[in-house]
Amino acid sequence: MPAQNEQSLNHDPHRAARGERPSRGHRPSGRGRRASSATFGSRTDVGCVRDHNEDSLVVAPPLFVVADGMGGHAAGEVASEIAVNVIAERAPEHPDANELGRAVQAANHAILKAAHEGRGREGMGTTCTAAMLEGERLVIAQVGDSRAYLLHKGKIQQLTRDHSLMADLIEAGQLTPEEARVHPQRSVITRALGSDPRTVADLYEINVDAGDRLLLCSDGLSGMVLDQDIEAILNRVSDPQRCASQLVNEAIAAGGHDNVTVIVVDVKGFAEKRRRKVARKTKITIAFVLILLAAIVGGAAYGLNYWVSTAAYLGVDQGKVAIYRGVPGEFAGMSFSTLEKTTDINVDDLQPGLANRLTENSITCDNVEAAESLVAEYEQEVLNKKQTEDERDRTHDEAQSDDSKASGQSASATASTASSEKTQNDDTSPSTSGSGDAA
Repeated sequence: MPAQNEQSLNHDPHRAARGERPSRGHRPSGRGRRASSATFGSRTDVGCVRDHNEDSLVVAPPLFVVADGMGGHAAGEVASEIAVNVIAERAPEHPDANELGRAVQAANHAILKAAHEGRGREGMGTTCTAAMLEGERLVIAQVGDSRAYLLHKGKIQQLTRDHSLMADLIEAGQLTPEEARVHPQRSVITRALGSDPRTVADLYEINVDAGDRLLLCSDGLSGMVLDQDIEAILNRVSDPQRCASQLVNEAIAAGGHDNVTVIVVDVKGFAEKRRRKVARKTKITIAFVLILLAAIVGGAAYGLNYWVSTAAYLGVDQGKVAIYRGVPGEFAGMSFSTLEKTTDINVDDLQPGLANRLTENSITCDNVEAAESLVAEYEQEVLNKKQTEDERDRTHDEAQSDDSKASGQSASATASTASSEKTQNDDTSPSTSGSGDAA
């Protein structure tokens, strides 16, 4: 039993006055038990009628045992203590119904042997309800009328079947549970450790859930307090140690006709393991997200750097088309471009729309090679434009020359015509004169 439980039992003057003795907790020697996925509380009390306590219990998670001895003074308590000690020593490390059942059988043989050797008395015996709880698995080995209850979703259910005359009569339909509670033979049991070497325990394997509550008790509780009242206390008192004490107090208030022993165990199940698993997954997820984020940021930075280092655009430098490496504009006062080359192309030599684009904005390119290819196209356009203009000028000059020649030829022709007419006139004049003379 944990130190805090032992201390609370040993230092309660009211319990000492009633003859209550500390519960027999057992810590197995030679091997340690791993921590149980449960929290628990326990209490045993002599009651109001008996002069000594024949009950014993073990709280050694994941093992919990209640034993209710019989046979009178120096007998019942001996039998119950032998039982819990042997079971604590022989119980498996982890819940195993068959192994736990064999531990109970060993306890039975040990009690018979002790009685034969003079330890205790002949005829001494004990009930036994042993439970092992780990995670969400519960196994029980039970002999006699000490009970195991489970509170599941606020409702109590009896897990074990009493080995008693009253249970047999109730099952046969000869008594009601209410009649059995006041029957004069209500304490007669039909199976106990120490009575028969062939005695075996009933075994139970049960799946429980986190939030369930296990109750092991001697008939000093179940015989004095109704199940619905036990259910109410189990639901009302959340702390298992206070709950165990309250159940014992309830039995004493009802008369305390027998020793009362109670163990209350809260099932944590896999809740803690799930919490740790979720926490571990959360840490892994956060680490993964951070790594992914770092990879994204690093990739983005690398991509940006690669893009800036390979991208290019065309702009204007001192009136000429220029090639820049990077991207145009600024961000947070930082420029992401450098002048790669200033060409010989005058912006004014380009088409007006293209010149405006270069002057007011820029022309982006995938890389410097693409920019140089575009510049080559502009150079060719400028060259073609110049050739066209030169051809037009040459044609114009030739046309003007032809016009000059034509004008000259026309003037010569006019002069020649005038000369011919004059010659003809000169030739005509003497003939006329001669005619006159002749006349």
